[in-house]
Amino acid sequence: MPLETVVGIQWGDEGKGRMVDYLAQEADVVVRYQGGNNAGHTVINEHGEFALHLIPSGIFNAEVTNVLGTGMVINIQSLWEEIETVRKGGVAAENILISDRATVCFPYHQLEDVWEEVRLKKEAFGSTRQGIAPAYGDRYVKKAIQIGELFDKDWLRKRLTNILEWKNQIAAGVYEQEPDVICIDEVMAWAEKYGEKIKPYVADASQFLHEAEEQGKTIMFEAQLGALRDINFGIYPMTTSSPTLAAYAPIGSGFFKSVPNHVIGVLKSYSSSVGAGPMPVEQFGPEADAFRKHSNEFGATTGRPRRIGPFDAVASRYGVILQGTTEIALTKLDILSGLDTVQICTAYEIDGETTDHFQLNNKLENAKPVFEEMPGWSEDITGCRTFSDLPTAAQNYIFRLEELMKCPVRYVSVGPERESLIDRAADGSLKAA
Repeated sequence: MPLETVVGIQWGDEGKGRMVDYLAQEADVVVRYQGGNNAGHTVINEHGEFALHLIPSGIFNAEVTNVLGTGMVINIQSLWEEIETVRKGGVAAENILISDRATVCFPYHQLEDVWEEVRLKKEAFGSTRQGIAPAYGDRYVKKAIQIGELFDKDWLRKRLTNILEWKNQIAAGVYEQEPDVICIDEVMAWAEKYGEKIKPYVADASQFLHEAEEQGKTIMFEAQLGALRDINFGIYPMTTSSPTLAAYAPIGSGFFKSVPNHVIGVLKSYSSSVGAGPMPVEQFGPEADAFRKHSNEFGATTGRPRRIGPFDAVASRYGVILQGTTEIALTKLDILSGLDTVQICTAYEIDGETTDHFQLNNKLENAKPVFEEMPGWSEDITGCRTFSDLPTAAQNYIFRLEELMKCPVRYVSVGPERESLIDRAADGSLKAA
């Protein structure tokens, strides 16, 4: 049975949504297996432009079942609003299945997220304040609510009463909030209102996926964010709160027979990041601001300006290894057109020594990038559909990235639209890389 996993290699925002949208044309099932609505996947196709936060990017293929897996934390209000937005765009949005074991992200999780960021002041994590970390935290201290529990009102009220007693004690004692700031009746009303709306989509995701396997269906896994934001191996603690790696797909999806042996790692042709944490290649000033505007590097969820810089081969090679990447999809190559030269960070200088090893934050905070320069190209490449159509300088840039990543670049994105893509396996150029 065909299995593909599409993951981010860098800090996130690499273009995973556009790749899943493209690849899902040949899929039967697309599964999001981690994360919440704290990041967005931008998709542009014949239906228009969409910023998806919770719904898998296969939603635009009417034949695909889109699964929100057990490893996710789901704000059911945000999910319902997203479903309605997609419908208004002319997409049916009926082919959705929500795991009954996924974690509910409540409004009080958002409050906790904001309170903690405010308390941290200058040491804040740069959270999107969507409640993701508190929701995942509750899962591990066994105070979370599962999606399937929303539909047993007596059970739900009993569990929430105990949970909110604990939450309110923390709110008053740590964050200096009013006693009983989180009201059980308000939380129950929210849960009942939006729980009823999503109820038709809720099912046992594991059972569905194992039946899909028995039927020989093609299953694709979609990750949120990138390897460098992984909770275990990323730039901890400036990470997200879930595993972003392909290896987590069997657990986060609930499809335990899956083996992520075909992993498409999505890489941006330069570096960008939203949120705090070390980014050795980050650039500042008017030129960086102009490039950010030119490349439209603003967060799909928050609208915040993204941090930007040249391609970081040290960080990206580490991400390729973490993800077990078998082939790379390189996005936004068209953005580099018009530059006289293109830079690649091939090493870091840390404490007077040069290294190509990606290290812990205490070392990365003092890392200085060592750059290599290559000739740029002036041609508009948005119309290129084969590798040979690209300017020689652009081809050489890709060859160099392959050499540094030790992984083949199969897909090259030359524009945001679904069809603006070069598949080197299809045009016969991949074997020459």
